[in-house]
Amino acid sequence: MNAVVIAIAVMFLLSLARVSVVLTLVVSAIVGGLVAGLSLSQTVEAFNAGLGDGAEVALAYAVLGAFALALSKSGLPDLLAHKLIGLLGMEAGKSRQTKVKYLLLGILLISAIFSQNLIPVHIAFIPVLVPPLLRVMNHLKLDRRAAACVLTLGLVGTYIFLPVGFGAIFLEQILMGNINKIGAAYGLHVDRAMMPIGMAIPVLGMVLGTLVAVFISYRKPRIYADRAITPVTTIDLDKPIRATTQVETADLKADAEELKHEAEQAPVIAKKTILMALLAIGLTLAAQLYSGSMILGGLVGFAVLSTAGIFKWQDADDVFVQGMRMMALVGFIMISAAGFASVMTHTGDINQLVNGVVEIIGDNRALAAFLMLCIGLFVTIGIGSSFSSVPVLAVIYVPLCVQFGFSPLATIALIGTAAALGDAGSPASDSTLGPTAGLGVDGQHDHIWDTVVPTFIHFNIPLLIFGWIAAMVL
Repeated sequence: MNAVVIAIAVMFLLSLARVSVVLTLVVSAIVGGLVAGLSLSQTVEAFNAGLGDGAEVALAYAVLGAFALALSKSGLPDLLAHKLIGLLGMEAGKSRQTKVKYLLLGILLISAIFSQNLIPVHIAFIPVLVPPLLRVMNHLKLDRRAAACVLTLGLVGTYIFLPVGFGAIFLEQILMGNINKIGAAYGLHVDRAMMPIGMAIPVLGMVLGTLVAVFISYRKPRIYADRAITPVTTIDLDKPIRATTQVETADLKADAEELKHEAEQAPVIAKKTILMALLAIGLTLAAQLYSGSMILGGLVGFAVLSTAGIFKWQDADDVFVQGMRMMALVGFIMISAAGFASVMTHTGDINQLVNGVVEIIGDNRALAAFLMLCIGLFVTIGIGSSFSSVPVLAVIYVPLCVQFGFSPLATIALIGTAAALGDAGSPASDSTLGPTAGLGVDGQHDHIWDTVVPTFIHFNIPLLIFGWIAAMVL
């Protein structure tokens, strides 16, 4: 039995049993290494060798977490929550609630999109922006699983389609760079203009999956309890679900009165504070684009907010540490995922898996495209990062695509989609960890059942279908 398949199966079983994600990755890596015939010491050595690959990403998230928490001190997230509460409190009717519901989801989508380019903080904005909005979601009886899908679309769909910010890194540096590097020996070359075209159809699949989630799967009201939310300093992914899909009788007039009372208590934010917050965002973007470093961008933004007096100078160290702690678990998971990927690479069973599929395929291009995407799902969902998956997949997929006669655009679609499958529904993906970090702060949103399973169903299935279509028509 293939060690990669067994390791990922173990990871899924442990994840569904709500075992800690970090522990799940470590145990799955050890099982995979032992099944492949590696000794325990060799498996641990391979795991340790891969940890460094996730260190830079983990540090970047920690710094961006500090910047995001510092930005929250300006009061902008609270001001946004206040405006939405005001809109909801103006009228108790269902029509108003429906409008505010979709407005809120639209804000989450736009915020997620901008987090990849305009304000390059990636998932660090979620634990800051989302918690103040949970009370609004509770009164709307908004199913948070729909919000998780919207956030994941904004995170993943943006960088696999738009070549700006994180998208420029993924599409041009990683995807295009690896295809051209390996394809040079086979006469295959792709350019920048091809990248969005090749990924357009798979992204359309993600958009349709999100529409199904919002308007069909999670359309019904879901009841959540209003709870006081303390300032976010850590992310707990293992809290139990306390929400129910049973709609209880609610007194809309009482809700409206309560919301109107909250709407009258507007947060007082000086114009200077807002201007300095906007300046910090602009300089963070400029520093990130100029240097190509998320770490430097986050540090510049934090420094601007600190010197602008958004918070007291003597509190700067506490704010920085709390912000880093907010993203600490995500960083540890990304580091562990890098170790898991290293063990899977050392087993050599990824090539064995692909070669076995090639023997089954024969010369059937349609079957080849489908099985290549399925292999990509198995490989990348364990790694949990499309950025880390592309170099592994490109070495195998580029020769296969040339052999089966796929066009350059189809090759982009196959490899890019196979990599995106890992981000769209993996327990170890930052694109699923991020939504849980914000939606689960009050213990009513479970990482596996409320984020991973919904995103797996509504994104991975459409990505498989539309990725296959793209490979056949491009």
